[in-house]
Amino acid sequence: MIIEETIQKMLELKMHGMAKATRELLESAPTQQLPFEDKLGLIVDREWSERDNRRVSRRIKEARLTTQASLDAVDCDSARGLEKTVIKQLMTCQWAKSKQNVLVTGATGTGKSFLGAALAESACRHGLRALFVRVPRLVEDLAVARASGSYSSALARLSRIDVLVLDDFLLAPMKDAERRDLLEVLEDRYERAATVITSQMSSKTWHAALGDPTIADAICDRLVHNAYEIALRGPSMRKKKASAQNH
Repeated sequence: MIIEETIQKMLELKMHGMAKATRELLESAPTQQLPFEDKLGLIVDREWSERDNRRVSRRIKEARLTTQASLDAVDCDSARGLEKTVIKQLMTCQWAKSKQNVLVTGATGTGKSFLGAALAESACRHGLRALFVRVPRLVEDLAVARASGSYSSALARLSRIDVLVLDDFLLAPMKDAERRDLLEVLEDRYERAATVITSQMSSKTWHAALGDPTIADAICDRLVHNAYEIALRGPSMRKKKASAQNH
């Protein structure tokens, strides 16, 4: 049959969504027949949706998220410092498209990393490239890149990421080389891309914790300027979940 040959051509062209939709239309009851324009629209929409889903899956994989997270799963509670209005604003991803930063602070277990991963996942679903990386690992990788002569290309790759999530910022005191590497990353991204920071320390203490006043000025200026700040409060979410599982 001519239609089977057409479906095989679709499959060879990797138009699996169109092929599947075409078969479904052929198998539908005569009473459910649609006008040609509607059939064509349905077939094209199915292909577009499947390709978009594959692109989103690829972007999420490339983001290297450490946990499955989404903003829909974030527990909005004013007592925790998470207002529904703020989360709804972040869901639009306009902050990332406008090159704004998001600073998430709070004690261990309050959900900082989960929120950072959820923001990255949301960016991927809005067609943006994201990357989730712990600051200790980032500065270690940059030190290795410098030693191997690939420092400039490593910085260039980071600058092209639309949403860079830097987890565990200031978890430990930073060495001079590490501060300078972080500044290079942030300088390349300033007003060109969005950065998400998660830290156990309040943003008001970052300047003193960074140590070098000059570099601290530069880093804080590039992070805090025009940023959403979310200070998480309350008990550890990990302990809360563990307690619920034991009862």
